[in-house]
Amino acid sequence: MRRFPAIAFLTVWTVFAAAPAALAVQPGEMLADPALEQRARTISAELRCLVCQNQSIDDSDAPLAGDLRRLVRERLEAKDSDQQVLDYVVARYGEFVLLKPRFELSTLLLWLTPVLVLLGGLALVLRAAKKDPSSPSAPLTEQEKAKLDAILTDERH
Repeated sequence: MRRFPAIAFLTVWTVFAAAPAALAVQPGEMLADPALEQRARTISAELRCLVCQNQSIDDSDAPLAGDLRRLVRERLEAKDSDQQVLDYVVARYGEFVLLKPRFELSTLLLWLTPVLVLLGGLALVLRAAKKDPSSPSAPLTEQEKAKLDAILTDERH
């Protein structure tokens, strides 16, 4: 019986989390041909909203995202292939408009950064594991020994 509030909460949360995406594409933007509309949705899912930057244009209700959705549909109605539509939008707005940038020389650092960070982290872990914790460190100076003796003396009393 205690599971009901959790299930109700998850249901409400799911509805509210999905609401922006449901409202993004306006009925007037949709194409009459279901196959063409599906292609438009697939392409729109690959394009970044230039205002929101973390959403596809299909999920964003920003006016610019609506303009891009209409542009995609216009290009599809003009009988462009999916790749031609993407190329057209990239030529107009730049590579940044793609949610998943193409693997090219100009984006090489973007694609290799996660690998380089992972290798750097692995190198640090291996270096730390290689150090022998029982190896002697530099001996204490006389001042450090005196300070340590004072601390230990205070703790005993």
